[in-house]
Amino acid sequence: MTERLPTFADVEAAAVRLRGEAVVTPVLRSVDLDRRVGGTVLLKAEPLQRTGSFKFRGAFNRLVQLSPAERKTGVVAWSSGNHAQGVAAAAALLDIPAVIVMPADAPALKLAKTRALGAEVVTFDRVTEDREVIARRIAAERGATVVPSYDDPHIIAGQGTLGLELMAQARAMGLRVDDIIAPASGGGLLAGIGIAARVSNPGVKLFSAEPAGYDDHRRSLAAGERQRNASTANALCDALLAVTPGALTWALNEQALTGGYTVSDAEVKAAMVFAFEDLKVVVEPGGAVALAAVLAGHHAAAGRTVAVVLSGGNVDAGTFAACVGS
Repeated sequence: MTERLPTFADVEAAAVRLRGEAVVTPVLRSVDLDRRVGGTVLLKAEPLQRTGSFKFRGAFNRLVQLSPAERKTGVVAWSSGNHAQGVAAAAALLDIPAVIVMPADAPALKLAKTRALGAEVVTFDRVTEDREVIARRIAAERGATVVPSYDDPHIIAGQGTLGLELMAQARAMGLRVDDIIAPASGGGLLAGIGIAARVSNPGVKLFSAEPAGYDDHRRSLAAGERQRNASTANALCDALLAVTPGALTWALNEQALTGGYTVSDAEVKAAMVFAFEDLKVVVEPGGAVALAAVLAGHHAAAGRTVAVVLSGGNVDAGTFAACVGS
């Protein structure tokens, strides 16, 4: 690990850069959900963020700090879809050429949206090829800047603005958050939220939520060191398929996490149905895992104020229909 760890000051600086660019997404409430769990649940609705997920926050914070020379040579990123769109959107706003390395089996919507934002898309086979190797080769050939999806201090700080907003919104509602549950893949969102929330709301507890088979954060926390997932094959929660927690993100999350939850595909689908029917929000499978942990009773919410991050809503219509109709 050669990069420095981001700080609360970095998150505050990111919030200034993102002002007027990122959406201050709403915090939703559900009387039925509160009654069901016996507590107060605050739902941060990042499907309503620019490009449909929290990823725009980190991407813009990283790209806006590039030098004029770096902007001219462009950026290269790898992503299954949400970081891809975040980088593509930020690059378009800042007039920066962007190449995104994406799995050939990524949701068609994410591939199409990334291309529509003006980025060049290079596809790969996620089972037989290494996306990072491909991206770094392209960057070397073009003299471009690599923009990682999570293991970068500027990316983490940008994602942390979600936590900063969330704590301020809770205070405005007259509430103090006891617990935060957020989806985890590489861990950038968790790390950023942890930095912001632990300073602005001391004593808050942070929990990861992950799909079964890809629960490397939960297992890493139990083992006291980073663990790897056995598979990188496509799964329902396509946004949460990182092989292992990042080096930077884990250095932060191993200190910040209180625990982690693993949810099944059936529990994810139930959360998507709830969000659609009760909240009137479309949430993609990977974006619904934290809500799934609460709805399935994995997290003891009774008598507590629990903030749940709905991290994204980029899902193909066919997949969504299959999930909410099953």
